[in-house]
Amino acid sequence: MAAPASRPDRAYHQDYICRIRYENNLPPPPGSVKLLDIPIDGLEYYASPGFASRLHRSQPINIEADAELGMPIDLVGIPGVFDGDESDKSLLRPLSELGKPKYQGGGISFLRRTEYISSDTARARSEAAPKSTPKPANSKLRKPVDTSKDDPINVLRAAVKGFDIAHPEDAYLGNDTTDNIKGLEPTPAELEAWRNPRHPQKSNLKPLDFYPILPDHSADTDTGSYILAKFSANPTQVADKRDMRVDVGILRPIDDDAMLAEHNAKVAANKADPVRNPHPGGALFNYHFYLAADEKSARNLKRKLDVDDPDRDDPSLYTTKNREGKETFRLGLQRMYGTGRATAQDSDHAYREIALALHDPELEAQSSESAGAAEEGTKKAAYYYPIMQKIQLKPHRSKNLAQLGMASRLHNDEDPSKIDAYDAFVDDLDEYEKANRSARRAELLGEEEAAQDENT
Repeated sequence: MAAPASRPDRAYHQDYICRIRYENNLPPPPGSVKLLDIPIDGLEYYASPGFASRLHRSQPINIEADAELGMPIDLVGIPGVFDGDESDKSLLRPLSELGKPKYQGGGISFLRRTEYISSDTARARSEAAPKSTPKPANSKLRKPVDTSKDDPINVLRAAVKGFDIAHPEDAYLGNDTTDNIKGLEPTPAELEAWRNPRHPQKSNLKPLDFYPILPDHSADTDTGSYILAKFSANPTQVADKRDMRVDVGILRPIDDDAMLAEHNAKVAANKADPVRNPHPGGALFNYHFYLAADEKSARNLKRKLDVDDPDRDDPSLYTTKNREGKETFRLGLQRMYGTGRATAQDSDHAYREIALALHDPELEAQSSESAGAAEEGTKKAAYYYPIMQKIQLKPHRSKNLAQLGMASRLHNDEDPSKIDAYDAFVDDLDEYEKANRSARRAELLGEEEAAQDENT
């Protein structure tokens, strides 16, 4: 039987029928919609978590209320309420027995539901046992919250307590004054933790050595802090190992009045309105990077900077001479870098990030390279150095330099900001640098302690 011939698909016309239920006969608005920028700064302030925390600290709860807020709901434990009247005894059943029928030992009906014998025996024993007198509702008092723990003076006492535990001979035990404050009383557990420190997760680990954390005032800079610089790519052509010349390289910021003025304007706007204008962070400078010609010059320069090297004052460590005939190290211009990202710490959080250097004179004296060369007067400690700014350096490409209008700075001999090379030498501090560091030391330690520190 032959198959029927395939018919072409027919298109069926369909209509969509809808009915307008609500009709708006109003004319269109005469003008475009105008959105008003209404400031809601107050809402952000009252909705912030800090406002609720400050309100909780400034307005402490001065009442002590029980769990039922002074209106007892469970009247069973109150004496004298149901004495001599047992007509409402069925209404005084505890919550655990509500909805469960209480079966008697005799008169078991055939309609009784299936139950385990053990549960019936346990219930009989519990009924035979004497019932304990419930505690009165007043015993469920909420413990008062000690709001004094958040008090700044109490926080300072807790901080002083840590120093008193570490140095009990220097603990201040007198009355509080403007210069001294008495720390909190340490607990036996805190004293034991200081005598026998243990790892919080791995109790089998034991400390090998202890280093007190101290500031290194001998390494103070003009600003009192350091800058942590990180290259986004390898700054040299050496790829198979670390190029030690980078350790003694020089980063020279390029003066840019327009960029500095823009950064100062953003800082001023942040001080005027911190909510609308976030802090811009560190200033985004451009830098020239200088390196030594070879590893020998870099190694000799590191020896000149090493205070523990016995031959650091040897003039033969210098590799070149300048025009005046002075022994120097020659560092040539490598390339130009820009700041890709920068973060800066404010003065209130100057020690949020620090660098640590472990120093042990005994271990350094035992080493073969610096035997007997440890600096006199230094203590065994972990010396810290505050880091106020972190920057990421990105190399400037030709396209970026053209956009900034500085494409010819590296190759323009007439550019006053360009320096082809540096002749570096190591010398003692001048009077200005000494006065600057002395003022910095007096600000941190006080004038009397700073004078003693300089003498030692």
